[in-house]
Amino acid sequence: MRIILLGMLVLVLATACQEESLNSGKSIQEIKAGNQNKFSEIIRNPVNVDGSQDTINVAKMEFENRYHNFDTVNEGDKVRHVFKFTNTGKVSLLIADARSTCGCTVPSYPKTPIAPGDSGEIKVVFDTKTKAGPQSKPVSITANTYPKITTIYMNGTVENTQN
Repeated sequence: MRIILLGMLVLVLATACQEESLNSGKSIQEIKAGNQNKFSEIIRNPVNVDGSQDTINVAKMEFENRYHNFDTVNEGDKVRHVFKFTNTGKVSLLIADARSTCGCTVPSYPKTPIAPGDSGEIKVVFDTKTKAGPQSKPVSITANTYPKITTIYMNGTVENTQN
């Protein structure tokens, strides 16, 4: 057992040393040039060495409207809305996730980076089945923005047509 563990340790150390020697002598620019199409190059940590956060050099989602009032609909209807936004930040926008508080509200979002100045859409479908009464359905979008979560809302009233 000790021999196996020792062999694994030697293998890990040899691999780590090999990776270090592969990057030796290369500048950061040379290393980045080889990885231009990876999302890891877009995502950056906005926390500075001193613990403060960089709120300037990040992507920014500017929505035409973060609230959609669907007024009054009948229970069982599916309400659809498209939230349009523009990346007004300094780096490409990468949306990691969009989710609601329940399965009745389903968002879909762009999976590819959105360059500064470009626009995109978050499509939301709210299934009103068994949801009678006033409704406020938030959708939380996680992205490489500051703050990292932006929330959009679908609001309105669902009438119970069974009465």
